[in-house]
Amino acid sequence: MRGCSFTYSSIASSRLEEKRAGRSLLCRKGQSGVSVVSNLRFIVDNNVGKLAKWLRMMGYNTLFFNGGDDADMIGTALAEGRVILTRDTRIVKRRAVTSGQLKVILIASDEPERQMHQVINALDLDCQFQPFTICLECNQPLEGREREQVKDLIPPYVFQTQSQFVQCPSCHRIYWRGTHWQAMTKKLKEV
Repeated sequence: MRGCSFTYSSIASSRLEEKRAGRSLLCRKGQSGVSVVSNLRFIVDNNVGKLAKWLRMMGYNTLFFNGGDDADMIGTALAEGRVILTRDTRIVKRRAVTSGQLKVILIASDEPERQMHQVINALDLDCQFQPFTICLECNQPLEGREREQVKDLIPPYVFQTQSQFVQCPSCHRIYWRGTHWQAMTKKLKEV
C-alpha cells in the first residue's frame, strides 16, 4: 500500500484535459492580477532535486534529471520546452543557453526554501497555481477516486476520516487531505 496524505483542489475540467494532454499552464501574478501563460515546464537537475517535489506540489510539470550527461538534460529541455533549474555553472555556459534558446536558472543556495524563493521570484510564479494536482513521485496528473474505489488500498482510519481521494494513474499512489497535506499547505503559504 503506497499512500500520502494530501489531495488536490478542485480544478476546472478544461484544465484537467490540458494536463492530460501533457500541457501545463503557468499563472503569473502581476500588477493587474493573475494571467495565464501556457506551457511552462521544468527539468530539475539532481543537485537541486528537492525543487522537483515543491514544483509538483504547486502543480507544475517537473521532470527530475537523475544525473548522467548534461547534454541529455539540455536535449530534453530543448525538445520539451522546459526551464532548467541547476547549480551547475557549466550549464549556463552552453551555447543553447548563451544564444537564448534555453532558459536556465542557476540556483544560488543549498537550502530548498531559498531555492524555491529564487525560482518563484525569477519567474514570478504563483504558489497556489494548481496545488496538489500532480503526483510528487512520478509527475503524472492525479485523478479523482471515489471512497469505495480506494477502500481496500488505504488504512481503515483514513477511510473513516477522509472523503476526498486522488490517485496517480502511473505509480498508483493514493493521496488524501491528512497531516502531510496540512503541513505542505502551510509551507506553501509561507513560501
